[in-house]
Amino acid sequence: MEQIVISGILAMFGVILGSFAAASVWRLRARQLVEDKAAGEPVDKAEYKKLVPLTQSTVKADRSRCLHCTHPLAWYDLIPLISWISVKGKCRYCHVSIGWFEPLMELGVAVFFVASYLLWPHNLTDSLSIVQFIVWLASGVMLAVLFGYDLKWFLLPDSIVFPLIGASAIFAAIDLATTSNLTAALTSLVGAVTILSGLYFALWHVSKGQWIGFGDVKLGLALALLLVDWRLAFIALFAANLIGCLIVIPGMLAKKITRSSRIPFGPLLIVGAVLAMLCGPLLLSAYSGAIVSATMLLVG
Repeated sequence: MEQIVISGILAMFGVILGSFAAASVWRLRARQLVEDKAAGEPVDKAEYKKLVPLTQSTVKADRSRCLHCTHPLAWYDLIPLISWISVKGKCRYCHVSIGWFEPLMELGVAVFFVASYLLWPHNLTDSLSIVQFIVWLASGVMLAVLFGYDLKWFLLPDSIVFPLIGASAIFAAIDLATTSNLTAALTSLVGAVTILSGLYFALWHVSKGQWIGFGDVKLGLALALLLVDWRLAFIALFAANLIGCLIVIPGMLAKKITRSSRIPFGPLLIVGAVLAMLCGPLLLSAYSGAIVSATMLLVG
């Protein structure tokens, strides 16, 4: 019963913070467009006109607005999931389709929160472990923002990546502070950083930014600090590439994806890291068990 109650509370907070994450994606993009235009860089005029009201600083203008008609949204338009369902996915004022981005972000973060609690590989029996879990959930909200932003615009904004690295460093510090073998833990952490950040730095350096962006290098650092264990980092890398192949190969066969198509790797890396954290320890345990069983059979 306790597990059900906690899962329900986490789902509620996940939906709310998922709504915040979705709104943050649009606001970050609006600010980026304003900054790019001020710097003399080319911007999409239609996109700029649609999103620029989100950057205005007055209290009235800073309220959430419809992206199509720019009508300010009332409080009853901002209830996560419920508002979207009540208007059947359309703006209450201009009746244009809102799309699926917001509800999927809300559901995604809610699922992340609940799955993290149910599949958490560590004990939640003391204050430090609980703080570490909370840092993980907070990092998940930032990862959701990066996931949505990179998926839409092939960019990982520093305004989210740097706070994520900070939160990840706190997570890793707690892990190191509670380990019984500091040397082994530090070695594993260095290995994780090498796999998820060092490898991408090498690719970025060799290709001069043509194969991957430097944002992936920084994201890899944050994820490595969250995973801590080099084995989990390897699973994250493998899962990200496997998922990418499952998406890209069918797309190329259907001629929807070509060699010149841009594929955002950030979302794949994020999904891979989450899977590695929540499922990786079970995979490692099963693998170790299989090795032991095979060894015993051979010896026997």
